Amino acid sequence: MSASYLSHNLCTAPLYIPENKPPFQENPMQRKNLLITGPPGCGKTTLVRKVAGELPQVQKAGFLTTEMREGGERAGFSLISCDDRRGVLSHVRFPGPPRVGRYGVDLPAFEAFLGEIAFTVPGTQLVLIDEVGKMECFSPRFRRIVQECLDGPVPFLATIALRGDRFIEGIKARPDVEVVNVTRENRDRLPEELVNRIRGILVIPQWTG
Repeated sequence: MSASYLSHNLCTAPLYIPENKPPFQENPMQRKNLLITGPPGCGKTTLVRKVAGELPQVQKAGFLTTEMREGGERAGFSLISCDDRRGVLSHVRFPGPPRVGRYGVDLPAFEAFLGEIAFTVPGTQLVLIDEVGKMECFSPRFRRIVQECLDGPVPFLATIALRGDRFIEGIKARPDVEVVNVTRENRDRLPEELVNRIRGILVIPQWTG
């Protein structure tokens, strides 16, 4: 899947909301924070891409992470925002610190990339973050953004590490969070289930066009 295709499907025309109606249903029993987890390679990023592609009329903010490959091997991780901004999170040739395994994390560049994304701009109907992981969580700005997204009114769909530090485990333990474990058995049906969940949170559950 090309980056241009991804960005086109992540950000399109906003969903029409009738006048005098709130953008989200006021249902305290319906958790609007959906966190996707599972072991590496289980398809978390692919799942979020599919969900985003099935909601073309929903205005989105956030970013996804993609592999950078050189000579047939993974060399690092790049970033693409919903409005087609690009960045590089980590690379085997980055010196760090910090470092995670073979990869050095370019923390200043990551924080600059985050600073260009309007996560809480009025009109946003869905926030996507891929992922809440060890590399990303070295950034204080990133941690603050994640907390703001969790606490805010907008539906929040993110991938998150299967295991992590106190910050990551604390997020998964929040009462307003639903953790979705991706397995080989459920990963094919999860996109439709998550799309329906998000549609149920939004005021207008059925789109046209």
